[in-house]
Amino acid sequence: MASTSRAQIRTPARPAPGSGFLFVLSTLACIAGLVATYYFFVQTTTGQFIDESALAEAVELHGPAGKAATQFLDLLPTISLVMAAVVVLFVTVIRRHWAEAGIAVAACVGANVATQVLKDVLPARPDKGVLTLELNSLPSGHTTLAASAAAAVFLMASPRWRPMAGFIGGTFAIASGVSTLINQWHRPADVVAAFLLVGAFMIPAGWLILRRGSWNAWEGFGRHIGSAKIWLTLPVLIGLASAAVAAYSLILIAPSPWQEGSTTNYFWAGIALIVIAGYLATVATTSLFAFAARRWDPPR
Repeated sequence: MASTSRAQIRTPARPAPGSGFLFVLSTLACIAGLVATYYFFVQTTTGQFIDESALAEAVELHGPAGKAATQFLDLLPTISLVMAAVVVLFVTVIRRHWAEAGIAVAACVGANVATQVLKDVLPARPDKGVLTLELNSLPSGHTTLAASAAAAVFLMASPRWRPMAGFIGGTFAIASGVSTLINQWHRPADVVAAFLLVGAFMIPAGWLILRRGSWNAWEGFGRHIGSAKIWLTLPVLIGLASAAVAAYSLILIAPSPWQEGSTTNYFWAGIALIVIAGYLATVATTSLFAFAARRWDPPR
């Protein structure tokens, strides 16, 4: 009997039916979230006060944490570029995915260019009675660089490695955003806006990559260390813990008989917002790509 090759036994399917619509919907959700973040945190008094209070309270923690954050931010461009370049070049050379690499890099560059354009074209922060700098700092350029580099690695990874790459990359992007707040470079909304902007560029790029070749087929969660379900469970648990921190911090300063003055409550609520947004994006994106990257078809 003639031997049957692996390629003959496993014929990869196209992306899952209906996944194209989900990618379009996800991209539009990122754009809508970006607009909503800008409007609430920049154009409203309440949003400005919350955002600015978190930035002002970061002074309380600007000691050893601030020094570490500064060192990390100084190294961030180099870390991001080296991380993305090594992985993208490795995958491109080994697997000869030149077009896919071009798509991922183009989306990464597009996100970073768009960030700088938005900083220049968006109106300055209007005077709402909140003591704040008028210049527009949204979105965060450092966070965009870190998140887009992590996203490029995620896109070029094979499906069985993407869940782990998503968690590690999401954690890296969150750490970058938190560092900009600790170092008083950016407000929490600037970081969240950067996450959403990167998603608006990288999700469509991911759809184009998913449609190119058999390397995007996989066998589902739990068949490989890189696709273990822990990579989805961890960000969910950390996100829930962050939501509890945010709720507790805001309850302490909400109008009530037990209301207390805030020294770091807004800061911790801002940190929690960054963590929740980052890991929510991580879980949603990993789940979206896991659904779209079809499993191998059974042998015929």
